[in-house]
Amino acid sequence: MRVVFAGTPEVALPALEAVASSRHDLVGVVTRPDAPSGRGRRLVASPVAQRAEDLGVPVLKPAHPRDPDFQTALAGLSPDACPVVAYGALLPQSALDMVPHGWINLHFSVLPAWRGAAPVQHALWAGDELTGATTFRIVKELDAGPVFGVMTERIRPSDTAGDLLDRLATGGAGLLVQTLDGIEDGRLEAREQEADGVSFAPKILVDDARVDWTHPAVGVDRQVRACHPAPGAWSTFEGERIKIGPLTLVERDALAPGVLEVTKNAVFVGTATGAVQLGVVKPFGKKEMAAADWARGVRLESGARLGSDG
Repeated sequence: MRVVFAGTPEVALPALEAVASSRHDLVGVVTRPDAPSGRGRRLVASPVAQRAEDLGVPVLKPAHPRDPDFQTALAGLSPDACPVVAYGALLPQSALDMVPHGWINLHFSVLPAWRGAAPVQHALWAGDELTGATTFRIVKELDAGPVFGVMTERIRPSDTAGDLLDRLATGGAGLLVQTLDGIEDGRLEAREQEADGVSFAPKILVDDARVDWTHPAVGVDRQVRACHPAPGAWSTFEGERIKIGPLTLVERDALAPGVLEVTKNAVFVGTATGAVQLGVVKPFGKKEMAAADWARGVRLESGARLGSDG
């Protein structure tokens, strides 16, 4: 089949590579426009755009996929199907209708669970033991289209959102190509999603990532892992924000929520159910560092508190 791939961030690259290496003819790529980046705020092409240019594939960067010029250019490429991974813009019905086999999305959950922008983060935060990826045909309703294929992935106790997303992106790339193969061969028929079990995964904002130390240790651990690497869980110390990296659940005497205990090589903080050990931290305006190094640098003493101000 002639395919046009739609995607933007780095997580879409394994799927782009898989499609480019498949039996299908990659005739174009759709991605978000160049965006400001770095201290100089110069415009930088998306990771997908950069890789597509390396591959010698035409790249379309519409401000919005409803733009008539974009739709004319897409029609000129005559795609039979459009595989999609984290493109980042809503597709109008006019664009959906012009592709014979539709826009086939790779979504990082087992639908109908966790429809939305942050399925991996919400699965971790909720304490799910199993997640996966789903290929489905895009329809107007958010992540509600009929399903072609599913893969599953067990969530490991130490997984961060970054860890889990990396595995799903790699495994999902194969699923996406298998889906395209099955569509072309006539072996795959999309099936409507179950009405039961629908849950939603909206984008997690910076304010959502503030740690509440009065929550149980298990909940705090899940939140921190779900928010790593982005947007980054955080708390406050002496009025300034400090980002909190993955924690370690430990057997230790209880501390009051937010209260710190400092030893020679470790820093512990209290929650509603017991202490957790801080891993890496990133003070405001500084580089990420081990919690014990941070404690030495600020001459931290036991009894200080996180999250009591700011």
